[in-house]
Amino acid sequence: MRYLELDGRKLSRIGLGCWQFGEPGWGYGDGYGPQDSIDIIRRALELGITVLDTAELYGAGTSEALVGTALREWSGEVFLATKFLPIMPVPRVMVSHCRKSLERLQRPLVDLYQIHLPNPVIPLGVQMEGMRQILADGLSRYAGVSNFTLSRWRRAERLLGAPIISNQVRYNLLQRRPERELLGWAQRQHRIVIAYSPLAQGALSGRYSRDNLPSGVRRINQLFAPAALDAAAPLVSLLGEIGERSGATAAQVALAYLIAQPQVIAIPGANSIAQLEANVAAADLELSPDELLAIRRAADLVQYSKTTAAGQMLGQMTHRSGGVAKRPS
Repeated sequence: MRYLELDGRKLSRIGLGCWQFGEPGWGYGDGYGPQDSIDIIRRALELGITVLDTAELYGAGTSEALVGTALREWSGEVFLATKFLPIMPVPRVMVSHCRKSLERLQRPLVDLYQIHLPNPVIPLGVQMEGMRQILADGLSRYAGVSNFTLSRWRRAERLLGAPIISNQVRYNLLQRRPERELLGWAQRQHRIVIAYSPLAQGALSGRYSRDNLPSGVRRINQLFAPAALDAAAPLVSLLGEIGERSGATAAQVALAYLIAQPQVIAIPGANSIAQLEANVAAADLELSPDELLAIRRAADLVQYSKTTAAGQMLGQMTHRSGGVAKRPS
């Protein structure tokens, strides 16, 4: 496992995203259940993962509760992050929701408390006052944001008057907008970019095609529209070819590309221990400069037609969250 350091703490470059725990759309309650989820979290810790990311939104609190149960007897290092859904992000509500998250997590504080997405209605200064109170009350060690543009991230930090150490954004080889500005600024300022959906929900795994589509919530994701899968096929093929040379999979190469970027932590999900172990193995995969360049060039060539539903949806997703918009074909 590779790590970033933060004030002497070790943050694993591959973390565990916990959205799937408690969410039927990801197979919870059908393919796996509470004990499976707890076993996955505990195995992640055993394998050297220290970054666990959850949210009050995930499974309406179920994910936080499962993480809390899994951590109950863990005495090793962990960097625990959760997120506040900013429907009413005013100080009183933010503090109350943070305390409820801590109850579910069975912890006196979290390491990172994040605003899950921008709320353009409530002034950002009011939201930062809530975050300031959470930090002052000792409910979280650090402040973070999610789905923020660079300008909004920087403005939030100025209003808080303290570092906002991380921004969690959608970042994968099909959605690379964070590479435009976020990564460079994070590197210069010693901040962290947390990449969610690092495998584009599996579109980069090589498992799916027109004839083999995913189930659950991914069936409506336009990354899995036939035209989108066809457009991404050359990139996925290259990932597989690079992986074959070192006994790795296309998914592992896609993860290795992300954590080769400075100050990036990837948080893929897992609904089985086998999937978790495969993700963790990506942390030990070193890509050469030539391989990184070849991957970047292949990703640049992925083209989605702006006239297709897939192209329109992907354009909206990249604009909102941070993937690089593709040139029209």
